[in-house]
Amino acid sequence: MLIEAQDISVAIGGRPVLDGESVRCKPGIMKALVGASGSGKTTLLHCLGLLLPVDKGSILIDGNDVTRYSTSARRRFWRDHTAFVLQDYGIMVEESVAFNVTMQASVIGRRVSGNKKRLNQSLEQTGLKGRENELAGHLSGGEKQRLALSRAIYKDANILFVDEPTASLDATNRRMVIELLADFAVRGRTVIVSTHDSEMIDACGAIHQVGSEARHIN
Repeated sequence: MLIEAQDISVAIGGRPVLDGESVRCKPGIMKALVGASGSGKTTLLHCLGLLLPVDKGSILIDGNDVTRYSTSARRRFWRDHTAFVLQDYGIMVEESVAFNVTMQASVIGRRVSGNKKRLNQSLEQTGLKGRENELAGHLSGGEKQRLALSRAIYKDANILFVDEPTASLDATNRRMVIELLADFAVRGRTVIVSTHDSEMIDACGAIHQVGSEARHIN
């Protein structure tokens, strides 16, 4: 799915964060949103994911203007098409690793449900296989980041929004996460990554400099 921001502006607490920002994120190419701290990388990512409204400009998905989507329409978009890997992880620490991946459980007994094969595959790909019954709250920061990625792999969404995915990872896990994200793009998904990690940036097929006149690379 093609995601576009057209001349968008956003102010938070009265302070301009984005001013006339435009970007196109095409399927099949991992796009890096880069810039100095405070440049608005995360804000732009949240706008593209319809998590944050824009003050001016438009957000388009496959050419359709979704800027003023209703709450129910945004929820359907998130449910049907997207996965998020954000800095706060979005992890439910009181639930098991498995539940955090599938987000499904039976009413009786609270047993985790969903596709067990896909669950095991997603945990194996992120190095968490065998830990599905542990409470997510017992995981380290880096492991929670990988758990959030496991959820995205399980969902196999059309669009993946990722914020600083390698920030708390060691070199081995960083390479693993970068390879997994690149694989999403190779399979025709739209992958948008806010990052300052040079290794992550080098793995992206296109770069957008947030808040710069020299906006597009590739």
